[in-house]
Amino acid sequence: MSFNFATAGRIAFGDGTSEQLLEEVKAFGDRAFVITGNHTDADESPLATLKELPGLEIWRTTGEPSVEGVRAATAAAREANPDVIVALGGGSVIDTAKSVGILLRNDGDLMDYLEVVGRGQKLAARTVPVVALPTTSGTGAEVTANAPIYSPEHKLKASLRSPAMIPAVAIVDPNLTLSCPPAVTASSGLDALTQCIEPFTSGQANAFTDILSQEGLRRTATGLRAAYADGSNRVAREDMAFASLLGGLSLANAKLGAAHGIAAPVGGLTGAPHGNVCAAVLAQCCETNIKAMKERDPENPAIARYDTVGQLLTGNPEATAEDGTAWIRETVAMLGVGGLASLGLTEARLDAATKGAMNASSMKGNPIVLTYEEVHAILTASL
Repeated sequence: MSFNFATAGRIAFGDGTSEQLLEEVKAFGDRAFVITGNHTDADESPLATLKELPGLEIWRTTGEPSVEGVRAATAAAREANPDVIVALGGGSVIDTAKSVGILLRNDGDLMDYLEVVGRGQKLAARTVPVVALPTTSGTGAEVTANAPIYSPEHKLKASLRSPAMIPAVAIVDPNLTLSCPPAVTASSGLDALTQCIEPFTSGQANAFTDILSQEGLRRTATGLRAAYADGSNRVAREDMAFASLLGGLSLANAKLGAAHGIAAPVGGLTGAPHGNVCAAVLAQCCETNIKAMKERDPENPAIARYDTVGQLLTGNPEATAEDGTAWIRETVAMLGVGGLASLGLTEARLDAATKGAMNASSMKGNPIVLTYEEVHAILTASL
């Protein structure tokens, strides 16, 4: 047994941990560049504690990170010359902050380093430290080493990627997710589910990430439906905050798979929420992977792992992979997430989405190499 494991310099988890934000920030210096969403109230959120800092600047962003959005945030941060970057928001906010942090310490333009659609140059392993506080439970971006960025020119999401992009401090306070609306709870929570399943069944899974992803699946099984039904349910919110963190830790060290490989081009083509795209294709990806492995690689250990997924999601020790996919389909329906057609994908774009998925970096973690025909069939069946 051997593995490498990378994560944030420190993780603070639990109700009220966001109250230590000022202390964490001052450990890096007095000049803080805050990236947050448009709806964050700086007077009532954890940001209120930062007002005593002499070098505080706040940058607000909307939507998922885009090439121009990241460029604009980076230019503003260069002017501010911060000691530390604070990210308060969902995965999009945190990914923007991680991108800005590393671009401040690397010469050149974002497109010099962006995968697939850019030049894909390697980033130097240096960054302005980032303190990340997630307000949704899904992406695990507070402990991951990449940031998906949308390029309107290419209608595609591609990643900046470097171990140095993992935030210096992750503060995961479930209280910050209590006001998360049902639709966002569903989208982000289904992303968390996907990010526990795919690293567990990945060809790069290891004994350490197995522990994390399995606990993440247990927490999702108990927390996802409950958090959607009642956003004030603190136990469910804690379950999902923990599941999201565990999924982020797992994917950063054991990779993802077909659902995320498909989500990148489909998200670029449609603008649909990332978690919704993952949810729409997840069950079909699981079924296709199992069928392909049984036909072409019957000794693949991931076959049995899908049975474990079924057992963890249903709470039934006798459950099978089929029970797990049934649970996924039922949950997606309960949370009101439709198929890919309802998210904007048309039959005319199936070929482009398939080709994009085949080239996506996330596909490298899938337990078996899928054919063009198999990926196209997943998309068709998920419409």
